[in-house]
Amino acid sequence: MKNLNRREFLKATGISYGCVILTGCSGGNAALRPSRQRQRPNIVLIMADDMGYSDIGCYGGEINTPNLDKLAANGLRFTQFYNTARCCPTRASLLTGLYPHQTGIGHMLDDKGVAGYRGDLNRNCVTIAQVLRPAGYSSYMSGKWHVTRHIEDWPEKGKNKNVPKHNWPLQRGFDRFYGTITGAGNFYNPPTLVRGNTPITSESEDFYYTDAISNNAVRFLDEHMVSTPDKPFFCYVAYTSPHWPLHAPTEEVEKYRGKYDRGWDQLRSQRYERMVKMGLISGRWKLTERDKDVPAWEQAENKKWHARRMEVYAAQVEIMDQGIGRITEALKRNGKLENTLIFFLADNGGCAEDFQKDSKWLKRYRGKDRAGRTIQVGNDPDVMPGPENTFQSYATPWANVSNTPFRLYKHWVHEGGIATPLIVHWPARIKETGRFRDHIAHLIDIMPTCLDVSGARYPWMHKGRFIKPMEGKSLVRAFDNKPMNKRPIYFEHERNRAVRFGKWKLVAKAEQKKWQLYDMEQDRSETNNLADKYPEQVKEMAAMWKKWARRANVLP
Repeated sequence: MKNLNRREFLKATGISYGCVILTGCSGGNAALRPSRQRQRPNIVLIMADDMGYSDIGCYGGEINTPNLDKLAANGLRFTQFYNTARCCPTRASLLTGLYPHQTGIGHMLDDKGVAGYRGDLNRNCVTIAQVLRPAGYSSYMSGKWHVTRHIEDWPEKGKNKNVPKHNWPLQRGFDRFYGTITGAGNFYNPPTLVRGNTPITSESEDFYYTDAISNNAVRFLDEHMVSTPDKPFFCYVAYTSPHWPLHAPTEEVEKYRGKYDRGWDQLRSQRYERMVKMGLISGRWKLTERDKDVPAWEQAENKKWHARRMEVYAAQVEIMDQGIGRITEALKRNGKLENTLIFFLADNGGCAEDFQKDSKWLKRYRGKDRAGRTIQVGNDPDVMPGPENTFQSYATPWANVSNTPFRLYKHWVHEGGIATPLIVHWPARIKETGRFRDHIAHLIDIMPTCLDVSGARYPWMHKGRFIKPMEGKSLVRAFDNKPMNKRPIYFEHERNRAVRFGKWKLVAKAEQKKWQLYDMEQDRSETNNLADKYPEQVKEMAAMWKKWARRANVLP
């Protein structure tokens, strides 16, 4: 499309020309632009990895998260915010304000040879960092990148300088970067660890990746205050916690010893009751039945091992929370907390992936740890998780708890896969604190919000390439509890598909030809399929989804 003029480009992508003049489809309120009326805020965007809707304390969980709870108490909690059900697509959508297929990352990082599934950010999108830079922002990132396929040529312990870096963070708008280019790995010795553009290894014997992500974010902020204290900044903190493997220091795991001996059935019920009591969910929504592949806790074997898996998972979440506390303390210490807009969310729901000891796809994680011990890969009840020489997941039983009260998990676009907490904290702007916001919103709305509050302008061209218009809307109206324009929100991952429009949600698993229809006001846990009762609603929304899928590079 490089040779098309702007109007032709927009026509080819299915977007109205008038919709994208200057600011795209952001829905931003020009009267609120800080460049005209107030000091521009700093922006800190924090993402957890494979964390369920109800894990943290302020969303009903029993895990100790005092720092996130404090941000929620002094900010806002969105109750109907959505991700894309998987790590790579979520990161692509979050960074660009587009649906993931429009960026080339509709699935993971393999190249399927069609525009929506190339496994690499394309050149018709820009990141938040690239858009904020011309507005005078410095941009920093600490953590997991995972939006380029150009990592596979990297030897396991080598430093192959021939790996293309055009889609690494420094080439996509960030001034400084510390983290991993790939996705999951070892928390004690993560693969593809990089500072700037230079591959490095874990720096110390007591290295733990979650702490390193937090500490480098703090370092970037502190050094920014020394070098350019009057310049606004954007800091993207992308944790791998609590994504598998189950790795955490023993002293942190021991805090949870015995906490999960009650088992998954009781824990799910208790979370559900807390969520209803705090007003996070409606009591009309049923607690979904225990996953059919999970036994009742009373009949489960290896109870000590099962409980230990959740103990390690909880420790991983708490360590992340501790790091978030250090980040907010750095902002406070430098006098920036008041006028910093902080977002916290997760990239998908709890992960039900199980690790069989003989799984071929786990081959890449086998080998030796830093002490020369063989890494015991797989969910083996004879091996307690946590240490560096183990590699396990908490699997379906506990993912079912993490996603209370919803159905299914990461991968699927039922609520268990796509519902995420979203905490928003901005003392200088948000005065009605500790409240819920039930506005229906999505990752595509983060970019427009950043532009709205910063006064930055979304480009229609970048480095000679036409840029696709933003798909989302600014959340600033929601901060004030004002209504946002009703619009459909779409999903597709691994042929699982859905559209949310007002109170209705149309959804189907990959293997299902027939759609399911749910009234999300009465039944957000998706237990009462109304497709046969409202066939015209199904037909209308299915046509909407198909039209979007063609426009957004989902099909073919």
